Amino acid sequence: MGWGKVWLRIVLLLVLASIAFITKGYWNATRDPIIRTATIAVADWPANTPPLRVLHLSDVHVAGPDMPPRRLRTIVRQLNALKPDLIVIAGDLISEAGMFAQVYPAAEVVAPLGGLRAPLGVIVAPGNHDHWFDAKALSAELKKNGITVLQNEAVRRGPLIIGGVDDDFSGHADVPATFAAMAALGVGPRVILTHSPDSAPDLPSPVAAVFAGHTHCGQLVFPLIGALSSVSRYGNRFACGLIRDGQQWVVVGAGLGTSILPLRYGAPPDVWMVTLSGGR
Repeated sequence: MGWGKVWLRIVLLLVLASIAFITKGYWNATRDPIIRTATIAVADWPANTPPLRVLHLSDVHVAGPDMPPRRLRTIVRQLNALKPDLIVIAGDLISEAGMFAQVYPAAEVVAPLGGLRAPLGVIVAPGNHDHWFDAKALSAELKKNGITVLQNEAVRRGPLIIGGVDDDFSGHADVPATFAAMAALGVGPRVILTHSPDSAPDLPSPVAAVFAGHTHCGQLVFPLIGALSSVSRYGNRFACGLIRDGQQWVVVGAGLGTSILPLRYGAPPDVWMVTLSGGR
């Protein structure tokens, strides 16, 4: 066999391997999200108050081809069937740019999220992509759909005082302002909703839970190599999942959508159903 035929076969094998890699990665990215569960015992949980089921989403990244609004509408129906008490979304509703991304207007991005249902409502803290796109436009659409937006602010929902720290990665976080807003709401178990988990070490006092995203749990994670990139200044400290950090828990979701490449390996889409309750 001549060298020309050998090289041709090598090139064909590389092309086939690339197609297989992209196809499998895209399938991984567009599968239904895994529903992960956790129970967190809260020391100052009010007596005679039933547990609270908090559904935690992050990194929705509405954009084509992998997360068009129609796919998000399907996911919303699946999540409503879980019957959470409260839904929190840790930012990055949109992908505003990218070689492979079809960008949608704010109204189309938010409309499917307007279908989320929970007795205590839906709360969003913005992410870096939301700011890079148009945080004001997204916020306006969220409020039209009955969704609360927290940007260094706080609200009370049931027994919880929820502080929403704006995005740390894009320089919008103001932890002191958030804690001042929480203090103004009186006493009660406290949680923080924020896009980047890097805000967790900046908190002046521990909270029951920090709900975050941003890392995508690596998005592309391979055996022996690990994640191809880290978007946290703390490395792997807040890489993924349920993390005990001092006296508080940090919940970092893998997210629903993707960023830069519409592919996932070793980090499937997920959401977290976290039950907060009294006891230890």
